Amino acid sequence: MTATSLLGQQHPLIDRLADRILHGWDAHLDLEPFHLPEDLGYVEGRLEGERLIIENRCFQTPQFRKLHLELARIGSVLDILHCVMFPRPEYELPIFGCDLVGGRGRISAAIADLSPVRAELPPAYESALQPWLARQAEFTERRQLPEWGTIFSPFCLFVRPANSEEEELFLETTTTYLTLHCQQARQSDRVTSEQAAHLLDRQRQYCTQQQQNDKTRRVLEKAFGTEWAERYMTTVLFDLPVPIPATTG
Repeated sequence: MTATSLLGQQHPLIDRLADRILHGWDAHLDLEPFHLPEDLGYVEGRLEGERLIIENRCFQTPQFRKLHLELARIGSVLDILHCVMFPRPEYELPIFGCDLVGGRGRISAAIADLSPVRAELPPAYESALQPWLARQAEFTERRQLPEWGTIFSPFCLFVRPANSEEEELFLETTTTYLTLHCQQARQSDRVTSEQAAHLLDRQRQYCTQQQQNDKTRRVLEKAFGTEWAERYMTTVLFDLPVPIPATTG
C-alpha cells in the first residue's frame, strides 16, 4: 500500500537523483518486481513528534537479485535517499550504493560507491572511474568513512556539498557510476559455482558491515522499537543473500 508518494516532494537533489536512478534502471535493465513483506513496502510512524514516512521500491533483474530505492522523510526536518544494487552471486559485479541526507534546505551527507566483491574493482570500472576520482578534489568538505567502511572502494565519494555546483557534481558522479554499472552488468557473463560461492561470501560481508550503521538503527528503534528495527535492517535494507544450493554430480 502507498498512502502517499515522496517522489518529487523532497530536497531537490534527492528528487533529481531518485529520478535518475529509476530512469537509469528502466532504460538499461530488464526489470521485474521484487516483493518485500507487505507491511514493509510503505511505513508510517512518529519520531519525536514528527511524522516519519518510509517508501520502498524494489526490483530484480537477471543480473541483480535486488535493486532497492528507499525514500524517507521525518516531518519537515529530514529527507533521506538510500539505494543499493545487490548483484546475483553468479555475476562478478560490484555493489552500487548511494545515500543522501538533507535537512533545512541543505544536504549534510552524500555518498556514492561501487564496492568491490574481490580485492579490487574489475579493470573496466577502474579505467572508467579514474577521471571522476580526480574530480573529487573539487569538493570542499570531504567526510570521513565510519570504522566499518572497509567495504568501500578507493572511488567512494563521501562529502557534504557546499553549494549547488557541488550538488551538481555529486549528481553527475553518481549518475556515471550507476550508468557504468548497468552497462557492465548487461555485458557480464556468469562465473563458475566456486567463484559464485566466494562472491556470495563477500556480499554477505557487505551486508553484515552495513548492518552496523548505528545512526540508521537508532532512528528506526526510536520510531518503531528494537525488534522492528532489526527486522527492517535485515529484511529490507541489508538482507543476507541465501546460500547457493549445492550441486550434485
